[in-house]
Amino acid sequence: MPAPPGASLPPRCVGLQVRRIYDAPLPTDGTRVLVDRLWPRGVSKERAALDLWLKDIAPSTELRQWFGHDPARWNGFCQRYRAELDANPACVEQLEGLTRKGPLTLLFGARNTEQNEAVVLAAYLRERSARQNRTNRET
Repeated sequence: MPAPPGASLPPRCVGLQVRRIYDAPLPTDGTRVLVDRLWPRGVSKERAALDLWLKDIAPSTELRQWFGHDPARWNGFCQRYRAELDANPACVEQLEGLTRKGPLTLLFGARNTEQNEAVVLAAYLRERSARQNRTNRET
């Protein structure tokens, strides 16, 4: 289950945040990465102010269509998307590298700000970072 918004973050993910692409960019956003497979409706590339569109980290088309933003399928979506992330280490490592360079904002287009792929992805990255931090302290 994803960490609740505002949960304390491990040091390597301090600057990780999740925002809607429809919101105006902020100076504190740092690197802005769109994590949707489809381009959000009505948003120009200029307005998006993206640094990267990482389509390959987004849920598969099949998973996205199955979920359909149905709250009853949220837990299943989280589990399935995490399995897809486990199978996609290159993209995950790319985002982890960006978190080490400075603030990172994961952008999404969904209306639901609490149940979307960016929320799951941020929690996933935070958990991986926490595991790595524990491992580093133990060695």
